[in-house]
Amino acid sequence: MNKLFLIAGPCAIEDRDTAFFIADKVKNICEKLDIHYIFKGSYRKANRTRMDSFTGIGDQIALGILKEIGDYFQVDTITDIHESYEAEKVSAYVTHLQIPAFLCRQTELLLAAGNTGLPINLKKGQFLSPEAMQFALDKIYSTGNKQVFLCERGSSFGYSDLIVDATSLARMKRLGAPVVMDCTHSVQKPNQSSGITGGDAEMIEIMALTAAVNRADGLFIETHPEPHKAQSDAQSMLQLDKLEAILQKVVKVRNTVL
Repeated sequence: MNKLFLIAGPCAIEDRDTAFFIADKVKNICEKLDIHYIFKGSYRKANRTRMDSFTGIGDQIALGILKEIGDYFQVDTITDIHESYEAEKVSAYVTHLQIPAFLCRQTELLLAAGNTGLPINLKKGQFLSPEAMQFALDKIYSTGNKQVFLCERGSSFGYSDLIVDATSLARMKRLGAPVVMDCTHSVQKPNQSSGITGGDAEMIEIMALTAAVNRADGLFIETHPEPHKAQSDAQSMLQLDKLEAILQKVVKVRNTVL
């Protein structure tokens, strides 16, 4: 049985202390449960709806924090990139790259990410079938980089809802890449009239257990000690002190079905 991995951290790097606090807590949980940990934090939020939304604390400061966390805690790290020119620069600070769902068909972005040689978490677009991700995979594979995860994050349903088809995990597994369940963004409620994405963090546990039953290789969970104070995605981030209990259940379920 392949070891479960967890991509977890704050939605965005807000400050050094919060990022370090989260990394320390999650690393300890993962070591206890024998889960491979990848610390996640967006160094810049480039896809916000409103002009006045939080986008980051400065690229170099945030990237420096990501590098420091990786070195200090000896954990893998991941952040998302939105344009092809970012790939080479960002790859010097993290061990993995992430491609946002809306950008999963952007050829130049995928090629640039692939050319770094780093493992890539490739999110399935809300508008794509699981099978259509083969073509995005092929673009990255064409660079010689075969280290790609496919990530399910829900499908658009109307304007302000997402649905999750559990069969998507099995169908993407047929493409030959490890599959990740994004338990955070799949519980979002996008396109709110306020211009701020909503969500239902209470459903994160349901998504995680569904992923375990359906043999996902990894989980993606954004978490924060005080989600209501978070600068980004506050309504869909898991409160940090709830994470361990959820992961304990996930490990039990996964050990049963695999």
